[in-house]
Amino acid sequence: MKDASIKAVLGPTNTGKTHLAIERMCAHSSGVIGFPLRLLAREVYDRLVAIKGEKAVALITGEQRIEPAGARYLCCTVEAMPRSPDAAFVALDEAQLSADRERGHVFTDRLLNARGREETMLLGAATLEPMVKALVPDAEISDRPRFSTLTHIGPRKLSRLPPRSAIVAFSSEAVYAVAEMLRRFRGGAAVVMGALSPETRNKQVELFQNGEVDYIVATDAIGMGLNLDVNHVAFAGLTKFDGVRMRRLHPAEMAQIAGRAGRHQRDGTFGTLAGAGGKMGPAPEFTEEEVYAIEEHRFAPITKLFWREAEPRFDNIATLIGDLETPPRHEALRLAPEAIDLATLKRLAEEPFAATIRGHGQVRRFWEACSLPDFRQRGPDVHARFVARLWQDLQQGYIGADFVAARISELDNTSGDIDTLQGRIAAIRSWAYICQRPDWVLARDEMASRARAVEAKLSDALHARLTERFVNRRTAILMKSLGQDASMLPITLTDDGILKVEDEPLGHVEGFRFVVDAAANHADRKMLLAAAEKALPRLLGERADALAASGMEEIEIGRGAIRWKGQMLAKLRTRDGQVKPELEPARELASLSDASRANLMAALDAWLDKQLEPLEPLRKMHIAATNPDAGSQARALLLNLISGHGFVTREKAGIEHLPKEMRPFLRKIGVTFGALDIYSPMLLKPAPRQLLHALGIDRRPLQEAMLPVIPDAKKLPSGYRHAGSQAIRLDLAEKIFRSAHEARAKADKSRKFRLDLALPISIGLEEKNAERLLGQAGFRVQRAKPLAEGAFGPPRPDSWEWRPSRRKQQRSAPAASKPREGSAFAGLADLMKQG
Repeated sequence: MKDASIKAVLGPTNTGKTHLAIERMCAHSSGVIGFPLRLLAREVYDRLVAIKGEKAVALITGEQRIEPAGARYLCCTVEAMPRSPDAAFVALDEAQLSADRERGHVFTDRLLNARGREETMLLGAATLEPMVKALVPDAEISDRPRFSTLTHIGPRKLSRLPPRSAIVAFSSEAVYAVAEMLRRFRGGAAVVMGALSPETRNKQVELFQNGEVDYIVATDAIGMGLNLDVNHVAFAGLTKFDGVRMRRLHPAEMAQIAGRAGRHQRDGTFGTLAGAGGKMGPAPEFTEEEVYAIEEHRFAPITKLFWREAEPRFDNIATLIGDLETPPRHEALRLAPEAIDLATLKRLAEEPFAATIRGHGQVRRFWEACSLPDFRQRGPDVHARFVARLWQDLQQGYIGADFVAARISELDNTSGDIDTLQGRIAAIRSWAYICQRPDWVLARDEMASRARAVEAKLSDALHARLTERFVNRRTAILMKSLGQDASMLPITLTDDGILKVEDEPLGHVEGFRFVVDAAANHADRKMLLAAAEKALPRLLGERADALAASGMEEIEIGRGAIRWKGQMLAKLRTRDGQVKPELEPARELASLSDASRANLMAALDAWLDKQLEPLEPLRKMHIAATNPDAGSQARALLLNLISGHGFVTREKAGIEHLPKEMRPFLRKIGVTFGALDIYSPMLLKPAPRQLLHALGIDRRPLQEAMLPVIPDAKKLPSGYRHAGSQAIRLDLAEKIFRSAHEARAKADKSRKFRLDLALPISIGLEEKNAERLLGQAGFRVQRAKPLAEGAFGPPRPDSWEWRPSRRKQQRSAPAASKPREGSAFAGLADLMKQG
């Protein structure tokens, strides 16, 4: 076809060839562009929709069709591109892929036959120029220089790769290994491989493009026109398996990949990954010739393009195979190697059912089934069995919608690891391709929609797995920001104490103590601590100021310290002669500024004053103990009460030395003189007992509610007295003793009297325990004689008598007598009075 409007725009990457083709197509009334990847087709489709609107643009790939009625512009993969499109403009992108062993024959066919009515544009590398001249002699060839320079900077270790780098490997194992290392040391990387679905690749590329990660690890699929903001390309290897053998990349292939570095006017660099080793083999190195060729864009020209008959005859299967294996006649073309579709056709031609395939229509339909792409990449034998089953279903005319829906439903499962999800995506792509065929599936549109929905769902799950495995977003953020000023770090402290950097947790703050995230590994802990230490003084200062200005509802006293949310704010150091302890700031407050710490401590001191109000009786005892008017005997008793935290037994109080005239002085400050104990009733209430225990002053067991009666124990809580198998609070025991003395006073002159135990029993004491308690105060019960046999009437009541212990009488006697004047004892008494 001779047409003066054929233009070949050739040149290296980053020359704006694709952008030019889009501009030219938009200038025509209609147009078609064929791309090597459906990812690129979708990218350009979105750009055209923004320019021309949804109704004017169509997208056709093997697995997806968006065809608005009356669409004038078509974006498609080369395989889905019409051979003879009815459009004003036609363009073929990456035309140099005509020399590719696997897909080259399709590109060659479109290069030779796809023409626009008004303009045709062939886009490709400069190495394609001899082939264009030989096969399309009427084409107008124009060279486009690269917008930016590409410079070799030699090998770089993974730890020294510059930001915005792409690392290229040539196997999934190598890609995963590099990505894992980047996750550990640089926060992670996006992953792009040919086996990923376009949706997954788009989302992984977006991770890199929006700056969430600074690195992308990819196979050579990155060289096929992916527009990335890459500054440097590092090769993890320079050899690949091309489907036949392991070989070194050609310089033109190296340049296609390295050319991803630098966009528009921004220069780029390339090199190798040093110290890779392991699964990636020895560290690769460019030769001087390869570096020169890549930097200067000088490569050996392409001398042959792969070709295969694009319009074979369908008389029978043998004729079809013969035409597909017919060599080309032009010297610039060579017969394409046996592709997967032809290999499948030849395998199935040997099956018994192949003898039943007759006629032009049947043979064509069978060839279309054999042309199903091997998305699962399991080899010709496995793929041939899948196609054979597909053909058996197609022999019925159409594949039933229920059958297809069931197969799609089986794949609708997002569980599993990365490889499992990749396998499901490959399988669903096969069914998406099948559902796109116009004459294969009943309810085609509905089934195609279901297949695309499942593929999108699986792609989301795969993206999540890849991100979870290869991206540590927190580390990536910190690697970028650790060198910045502390005030510029995007670190915040949530209300519930989580310290975050751009919504990624660094750890949590307990009170004013920072705890590193437990999920962080050992290598990350230092980095997290370093980042937190930059922001914590400011954030904790704000927290301290807010706490000081609040009502401090969550502050409490416990285990000898003031605590907030269970964490210590200040230790409480007891001081001689004072109830109020000294506040010692906790070690965690050292990170606060002096002003914030002083403000918080002043607020805690004022708060503590209010909390100590239940201990007012104890404070009065401290004051009275320093009063010179109290006398040495009263001060001694007060010191005993203070050391006993509000009570002391009469035996230990030294009350025998206390002058009677001092008792009113002590009663005025709340001291009660009981039969067995001296105590302050106000200090036997729950609030002061709990407070003394929380302050760490009283280390005996705590009875929080200060119940009247509790079970007896070897070590009783403060404020209780033993009473047999029970214990009773001191003030209630005194009430019982007082009641017993009142009953004794009302009796006649005889020593025996009757005592009603209703009061102790109503308090909660058992009768035997009440008798034991009264026995401690000198009350003895005399059991009444039982009624004589045969006598009737109520039992005789028991009688009681009071017999104080002799030891008490002996202690009381000397106190009542006066020492003889002039004796040493009289002098000692005078000194004690003066003291």
